[in-house]
Amino acid sequence: MKGKIYKGFSKLTEAEKRHLVSHLCEEPKISELEMSSLITKDTLRRDMFMDLSENTISAYHLPYGIAPNFVVNGNIYHVPMVTEESSVVAAAASAARFWADRGGFVVKELKTTKLGHVYFQWFANPDKLLSQWNTLKTVLLSRLKYVTASMVQRGGGITNLQLADDSAKTDKLFRLVVEFDTVNSMGANFINTCLEELAQGLDEKLNQGKSPEEADCRIVMSILSNYVDECTVTVEVGCPIRNLHGITDGMSPQQFAQKVELAYQIAWNDVYRAATHNKGIMNGVDSVIIATGNDWRAAEAGAHTFASRSGQYRALSQCKIEDDNIRIWITIPLAIGTVGGITNLHPLARKSLEILGNPTAPELMAIVASAGLASNFAAVQSLVTVGIQKGHMKLHLVNIFNALGASPKQRQLATDFFKGEKVSFAAVKQFMDEHKI
Repeated sequence: MKGKIYKGFSKLTEAEKRHLVSHLCEEPKISELEMSSLITKDTLRRDMFMDLSENTISAYHLPYGIAPNFVVNGNIYHVPMVTEESSVVAAAASAARFWADRGGFVVKELKTTKLGHVYFQWFANPDKLLSQWNTLKTVLLSRLKYVTASMVQRGGGITNLQLADDSAKTDKLFRLVVEFDTVNSMGANFINTCLEELAQGLDEKLNQGKSPEEADCRIVMSILSNYVDECTVTVEVGCPIRNLHGITDGMSPQQFAQKVELAYQIAWNDVYRAATHNKGIMNGVDSVIIATGNDWRAAEAGAHTFASRSGQYRALSQCKIEDDNIRIWITIPLAIGTVGGITNLHPLARKSLEILGNPTAPELMAIVASAGLASNFAAVQSLVTVGIQKGHMKLHLVNIFNALGASPKQRQLATDFFKGEKVSFAAVKQFMDEHKI
C-alpha cells in the first residue's frame, strides 16, 4: 500500500498540518517553506490572476483544506479540498478514515470516452447523405490528422465518428457524433478544435461548387458535450454489517445498516430527497475539482444530467445489503484532467496534484468520486443517527464567533458551553450578551 494513515490530523495546529503535508511523499517535492507560502501574495501572483478572466479587479479566496486518509484502490491519499461550507472537509475525512479500516474505496469500473457534436441541417434527400457517408467519414478523419497528431502520440485522439439522424425530432437536423480519448487532459479546447475542423470539412465537401443559396448542408454549430456518460467512474465501499460498530450512535450495526439502506432507497425514488442527496455528493466532488484546477461547472452539469438519464432524477449513489454485508457505490461522469488548463497555471492547483502524488486523469477521477461518496456517506450516517445539524453547527460555531466579533475569552467559554448544547446563531448571541468579556 502506497502512503501512510495519519491519526489526529484535525487536532494539529496549522503549522503542524503544513509540516505533515510537506512530507507526504518519500521524496518530498514540497518544502515547508513552499507550504507556508501557499497563502501569501507572492504565490498568488496578481499578473496570473489578472489574465485568467476578464474585468479582474482582485482574487477571491476560499479555504484550502486537507481530508486525510483516503484509501483508494489500495493507495493512501491526503486529499486537497476547497470549500467554504462548514463540515464538508471534516465529514469527508471522517468517512475516509472509517472506510480505510474496512478496505477503503475500490474502483469497479472506469471509462474515459468524451463526446462532441457537429450539428448541421441537410436539405437534400437523406439517402444521398447516407450513401456517401463512408467516403465522407474517411475524408474527414484524414483532414484531422494534423490536429490530432500530438494527442495521438500521447495515446489519445478520436476513437469513433458516426452520423446521427435527428430529423425526427428537429426537421432536417443531423449531427456528427465524435468520440475522444484525451488521456490526461480535460480536453475541451482539443475537442472543440477538432469539431470545428470537422464542420469546415463537412461544409466544403458537401457544398463543393455550390452557392450558399444552393447548399445542401448548412452548419449549425460545433461543441463538446458536458454529458459524458461514457467517461464515468464507479467506486464502492463495503464490509460485513458487524464491522459497522463505532458510528451507529446507540443502534446495533444491523439497525444502522437497515436505516442506511432505506435512506439510499428514498434518495433513489424521491426526487426531493435525490436533489439534496446529490448535493451532498457534489460537496466532496466539487471541492477536489476546484482544488485541482478543474471545471466544477462541467462536473455539476454532467452529474445532474446523468442522474436524470432514466427519465426521473435519481440519486447518484446506491446501497444494498446482501448476505450480511453492506455495499455502497457511486457512478458519476467526470471529464477532468491533470495537465493543461489552469492545472498548469494556478499555483495551488499544481500543489494539489503534487500532494496527490501527481495522479493520472483516471486516478484523479477515482479520487474525486471517492471524495463524493465519502461526503455522501457521512451525511447519510448523520441523518439516520444524530441528525445533520449537530455536527454541522458545531463546526459552524467559529463562523458565528466571527460574525458576532467574539473575543478570545468568549470563544473559549462558548466552545466549552456548547459542547453539550444545541448550536444556533440566536443561542450563541444570547450567550455572548451574557458573557461580555
